[in-house]
Amino acid sequence: MRQLSVADADVILVDRHPYNTFQPLLYQVATGGLNPGDVTYALRAYASRYRNATFRRAAVTGVDPVAHLVHLDEGAPLPYDYLVISTGVATNYFGIPGAAEHSITIYTRAGAIKARDRVLTALERVSAHPDTAPAPVIVVVGGGATGVEMAGALAELRNEAVPVAYPEIHVDDVKIILVEMSDAVLGPFHPKLRDYAAEALRKRGVDLRLGTSVKEVGPKHVTVQGPDGATEVIPAAATIWATGVSAVPVVGEWHLPTGPGGRVLVEPDLRVTGFPDIFAVGDVAATGQPLAQLAQPAIQGGKHAGIQIRRLLAGATTREFHYKDKGTMATIGRSDAVVQLPFGLRLEGFLAWVSWLGLHVVALVGNRNRLATLINLSVRYFTWPRSLNIVVGDPVDTPVR
Repeated sequence: MRQLSVADADVILVDRHPYNTFQPLLYQVATGGLNPGDVTYALRAYASRYRNATFRRAAVTGVDPVAHLVHLDEGAPLPYDYLVISTGVATNYFGIPGAAEHSITIYTRAGAIKARDRVLTALERVSAHPDTAPAPVIVVVGGGATGVEMAGALAELRNEAVPVAYPEIHVDDVKIILVEMSDAVLGPFHPKLRDYAAEALRKRGVDLRLGTSVKEVGPKHVTVQGPDGATEVIPAAATIWATGVSAVPVVGEWHLPTGPGGRVLVEPDLRVTGFPDIFAVGDVAATGQPLAQLAQPAIQGGKHAGIQIRRLLAGATTREFHYKDKGTMATIGRSDAVVQLPFGLRLEGFLAWVSWLGLHVVALVGNRNRLATLINLSVRYFTWPRSLNIVVGDPVDTPVR
């Protein structure tokens, strides 16, 4: 949208939600560190920045590439001259029984709020029934950046907030278990950073189950199989699913060529194979050189698509997309993170955490969100757990009165 704001064209942004969500900080919402509004931004407000842009709230139900129409669940179809598909991805449960029904994802605002409420409800029940309620066990499935950040934040919540807010609960009774099928966390990172992250999690009291796969998820348990082949049923007050993504299933019904994982096949310039007036960018696009499903490929791809449409409108030819690796990072907890930069540069500990914090605050949409996030995280850093900043949640499975 930003690139096309200077084009002689009308731009329509379509999304089923009226807001943009900054996913990298959803784990902070899930653990009570941030308010949901801190990481979301109204899309109508964003579209209003540009003279030629409008926003349409609707779910896309189909694409007719022959008639150049986008079908919606609300209102008449939208005609287009150029179409950019940037739907992202959906959760992949790998066919594991019960995973979709009983686990919680933190890839959406609603999922993060649900995770927060489920965890805090478990603590409240133990507080009210210390002799009968089972000790809360939170299972995080997936040792990638999302899983590591979630497990680290939960451990921080357990270690620092529980003794203050729930003095009747013994900290050691609250278990945080991270289940990862491979033999290391943060697989794409350098082995040194993987080892550092694993040790940092263990120091925070996270029970790392490496080489362990999930076989079944129930409403109050997770069945896993360890590296020795033995199975174990883990009682779980909440199961956080932080592993595996795939293309949104509805994209496969849009009569476009798809490849592994249901991703849309694109040419080097990011135009969909066989459809020169359709671009696909970000996680939904399958390029010749597979890219990590991270923010930077999506950001750079969106910018590239906008520039190519401007070139096409001017009668010029398109150019190939070249991804510039700017590195990747993951936070483990307060004052602790790992950063992997190009040319072999690596950071860990406090300096990495400051770099992570600065980048994520700047990347938020809107100055109000940047300021609110910076204030809330700063208050939590300097005064937590004494202030218990924003550790609030609604009870689940309990009538509202």
